[in-house]
Amino acid sequence: FLVWSIFKLTSHIQVVGFDNLPTEGGYVIVSNHIGRLDAPLVYYLLDRQDIIMLVAEKYRSSGFYRWLARQLDAIWVDRYNADFSALRAALKRLRQGGLLVIAPEGTRSPDGMLGHGQPGASYLADKAGVAVVPVALTGTEDQVVKDKLRRLQRLSLLVRVGQPFSLPPLSTNGRDAQLAVHTTEIMCQIAALL
Repeated sequence: FLVWSIFKLTSHIQVVGFDNLPTEGGYVIVSNHIGRLDAPLVYYLLDRQDIIMLVAEKYRSSGFYRWLARQLDAIWVDRYNADFSALRAALKRLRQGGLLVIAPEGTRSPDGMLGHGQPGASYLADKAGVAVVPVALTGTEDQVVKDKLRRLQRLSLLVRVGQPFSLPPLSTNGRDAQLAVHTTEIMCQIAALL
C-alpha cells in the first residue's frame, strides 16, 4: 500500500508490452538498473506474492533496509563474490514458480547507460528451466527523480516489456563461454527495448 501510494502521488507511469508478462509460473525478469526506484516499481506493477528480489549485502547494515527486506522476503546477496547460498535460495523459489527480478549489471548504472552484464541471471534461468523476460526502464534515474521531486513535478516513468524468450540449455563443456553468450543475449534484448 505504501509503495502504491507513493507512486500514485508522484508519478505518471507508462507501461508498454505489459501483456508480454506471463500471468503465472516461474520466470526471470531482467532489467537495466538506473535508480533506487527500480525495485519498488516492481511491487507497484506486479500483483504477485512470490516475487524474488535480491538485495545487495551493503544495505544489511541499515535497520530500515533490513526491515524492508524482511517484509518483501528478499534474499541478501554478496555481489562481489560467488554467493552460493543466495543462488540456492533464488533457484529453489524459482523452481517453485516464483518470479525473479534481477538486474544483470549487478548495481545501479552511475551514468544511466546500460552496463556490462554478469552471468547470474542466465545461470539461474538455465538451472530453473524458465523463460527470461527483458524489461527496460527510463525515468527512474536517481538524479532525475531528485530534481523533479525537488521542483514538485511528477515523475514520468516508462517501462517497456519485451517478449519472453528461452536460453539454450547449457552443456557441461565450455559452460562459462556459453553463460557469457547467454548474458550478452540478455543485455542485447534489454538494449533493444531501450
